[in-house]
Amino acid sequence: MVQSPTDIHIAQPTRKTAPLWAVMLAACAGQFLVVLDVSVVNTALPSMRADLGMSAIGLQWVVNAYSIAFAGFMLLGGRAGDLFGRKRMFLVGLGLFTAASLAGGLAQADWQLLAARAVQGLGAAVLAPSTLTILTSAVPEGPARVRAIGTWSAVGAGGGAAGGLVGGVLTDLLSWRWVLLINVPIGALVIVAGAVWLSESRSGQARRLDLPGAVLVTAGLATLAYGIVQTEVEGWTAPATLAPLGAGLALLLLFLLVEARTRVPLMPLKLFKVRSVSAANASMFICGGAMFAMWFFMTLYAQNVLDYSPLKAGLALIPSSLTVVVGSKLAPRLMPRLGARNVSMLGILIAAAGFGWQSTMTADGTYITSIMLPGIVMMLGAGLASTPLASLATSGAAPGDAGLVSGLINTSRTMGGSLGLSVLSTVAASHAAGSGSLAPVSPEALTEGYAAAFRTSAFFLLAGVVVMLLWMPRGTAERRTTSA
Repeated sequence: MVQSPTDIHIAQPTRKTAPLWAVMLAACAGQFLVVLDVSVVNTALPSMRADLGMSAIGLQWVVNAYSIAFAGFMLLGGRAGDLFGRKRMFLVGLGLFTAASLAGGLAQADWQLLAARAVQGLGAAVLAPSTLTILTSAVPEGPARVRAIGTWSAVGAGGGAAGGLVGGVLTDLLSWRWVLLINVPIGALVIVAGAVWLSESRSGQARRLDLPGAVLVTAGLATLAYGIVQTEVEGWTAPATLAPLGAGLALLLLFLLVEARTRVPLMPLKLFKVRSVSAANASMFICGGAMFAMWFFMTLYAQNVLDYSPLKAGLALIPSSLTVVVGSKLAPRLMPRLGARNVSMLGILIAAAGFGWQSTMTADGTYITSIMLPGIVMMLGAGLASTPLASLATSGAAPGDAGLVSGLINTSRTMGGSLGLSVLSTVAASHAAGSGSLAPVSPEALTEGYAAAFRTSAFFLLAGVVVMLLWMPRGTAERRTTSA
């Protein structure tokens, strides 16, 4: 394996180097778990609400408590891997994630569940950047690395897509608690596998962590998301809405000021001078905002409107779950011929068409035309777009910033997703006739709100294509990503 001067690989003197398949298995298993838990709770939300007496807005925070902590601390997790060792942070993050899963599964009150989900997100933020960096450190740049990233993207996409099915099966056959408790034995097995198979690596740079930056960006995201959610009840001009919106924006602005002035920034703003990095992250932010809420609304539509059980709702999403994996594996084959930029734009356009189709859903829709076929189109596009965007973003980075840039692309997607869920939930509520909540009495009103959310997502994705056209370079970064 070729090593860069700034990357230190710590050998295990008494242990043979693990085969590449073992490294990929451990890294991808960790990625699968953290992405799975973004969506696995969706089919369990009605059961959680009934058992713990949660509000409709509280249900959003079951998803957002995880995703905001995940997004806010992911850059810190990436930098920690660079400094203290990717294997070490992989094991620490997975251990924290597993312990929080146990706490969430045993929660007896809504606040306990939300706190456990936030700690899960923190563990995932430490773990997730190391999964990609472990792969990119083990595989030299070129076609082999593109294939490895394609596998990593497919596993991550499959984890998000399989969440509905896994959550439905566990909720129907056992209880909603098992959508969290199932992580405990799996997490323990992956910890053992990672300890045995992974080799330690880290950047040679001696730098400290920017904890204030991580706290500011997390607090800013959470406050901004809370303000957006408040619009469902208070409206956009009420003080109860304007105060958290203003505070959230102020915290995010303060984060940028701190990053510009500190000697050891969590997110060096100079990275965004690389057009491939900045454009890919902007596109990933937009795509995350549009696509993240898809599973949330699809499972609510299936259960609240079409009266599916949690298990049936999960089974209904199998075709789209498989399609997103197919798209992620197809993208590396197309990238050498069409270019990473063009494949990502093609994927986003296909996804936009699927979201537009889904927005034609009706309260008495059939499975084929209201769930399966539009879901396949949406997720084929999502799978096609994810691999080239990740490749474009990471190809322009210096080796010493590998963990940071890996964390940045995940942060952009998850940050966009958490804010997108708040925005799209507000859109759904405002278009649902006769009620200001996400649970109006009439199935027709629910459907109208969900359809408006999908229609808005389609417009977001079209904006993402415009960003790619105007911002993403055609030159050096793309050639490095797709060259043989």
